[in-house]
Amino acid sequence: MDVKNLFVAGSMQMEDLEYVVEQHEEDLKKYRNSSVLVSGATGFVGKMLVKTFLLGNRKKNLGIHVIAAIRDQKKAEREFNLLLKEADLELYVGDITEPIDYKGNVDYIFHTASVTTSKTMIEKPVETLNISCEGTKNILELARKKQTKGIVYLSSMEVYGTPDPLLERVTEKELGYVDLTSARSCYPEGKRLCECLCAAYSSEYKLPVRIARLAQTFGAGVSGEDNRVYAQFARSAIHGEDIVLHTAGTSEGNYCYIRDVVAALLLLGTCGSDGEAYNVVNEESHMQIREMAMLVADQVAQGRIKTRIEIPETDCGYAPSVKMHLSGEKLRKLGWKPQIGMRETYERMIADMIAE
Repeated sequence: MDVKNLFVAGSMQMEDLEYVVEQHEEDLKKYRNSSVLVSGATGFVGKMLVKTFLLGNRKKNLGIHVIAAIRDQKKAEREFNLLLKEADLELYVGDITEPIDYKGNVDYIFHTASVTTSKTMIEKPVETLNISCEGTKNILELARKKQTKGIVYLSSMEVYGTPDPLLERVTEKELGYVDLTSARSCYPEGKRLCECLCAAYSSEYKLPVRIARLAQTFGAGVSGEDNRVYAQFARSAIHGEDIVLHTAGTSEGNYCYIRDVVAALLLLGTCGSDGEAYNVVNEESHMQIREMAMLVADQVAQGRIKTRIEIPETDCGYAPSVKMHLSGEKLRKLGWKPQIGMRETYERMIADMIAE
C-alpha cells in the first residue's frame, strides 16, 4: 500500500511529516527500537507526533513501538484509520485523570493531553484543572514506575500570564501576573502547577522530564472543527468572508508552525536539562492579532477580504490582552531552528483544509 494512503494525511501535512523524518533523522534515530507513549494522541500535536514516529519506521526502519493514549476510540479510528492495523501502533484507551494501567515497557513519553478550548475553560474550570493536574501526575507516576528514559510535558506560553511590558524578550524565568479570581485562569495556573510537578518529580525521583512551553501552534493538519482564531481566519480566507475580530486585536501573539514544533519535541525527548522549561516559538512570527488578521486578508487572501472589529458585550472567554515577545534562545542553543514563517503557515494550512 502507498504510504501516503496509509497515513490519512493531506498533501501539506504529509509533506511536513516527510520533512521532519528526513531533516531530523538524527533526532529520530535516538528513539530506535524503543516504546513511545503519546497522550492526547488524537489532538493536533499528538497525532503529528504519532505519525512522525510511524513514518520514521517506514522510511528509516527505526522499529519504534508507538502507544497512542486516547479517550475516544472512534476519533482515533477516524484519525489513524488503516494505521491501527499496523503492528507498530497500539491504542491505550482510558481517562487521563485515572491511574494509567499499561503493562508494557514505556521508554519515552510525550504528554500532550489537555483542554485547549477557551469555551471549556470558562464553562468547566474545575474539570479543566483536574484534567491538567491529575493527568500530569498520572503520567509522571507512570514514568517513575517504568523508569522512562525521557518525558516531554507540553505546557503553554499562557503560563507567563501578564509579564512586564517593558521586557524586550520574555525568557523562561520571567513569569507575570495571573488573576486567580478569573475562571479562565484555570488553564495557565493549571499549567504552572503541572510544570511544578514536573520539576518536583525531576528533583525527587530524578525523572528526565523537560517542559515545552509552546507558542500558539498551527498549520497543515488543523482540524476543520477547530474554532480558534487562526482557524477562523483561514476559513474566512477560503470562503472570501471578512475577518471579524471580537477584541481590539492588540494582544501580541507568539506562534510556531506544527512541523517546527514536532522537531522541537523530538529534540527535547532526549536533550536538554531535566526539570527545566523551553520556549518553543518562532520569534519572527510575533505579531498582534489584528496584524495577523491583516496579513491573512491582504497577503494570503490577496485583498479579497477585509478586517472588521466587533466586540461583544459578554465575556467569551478570550485570554487577557498581553504585550509579550517570547525568546526562543534557550531552545535554539540545543540546535533547534524554526523554518516556517506566518504567511507560509497560513498558505500550507489553507491548502490542507481545501484538500480535505
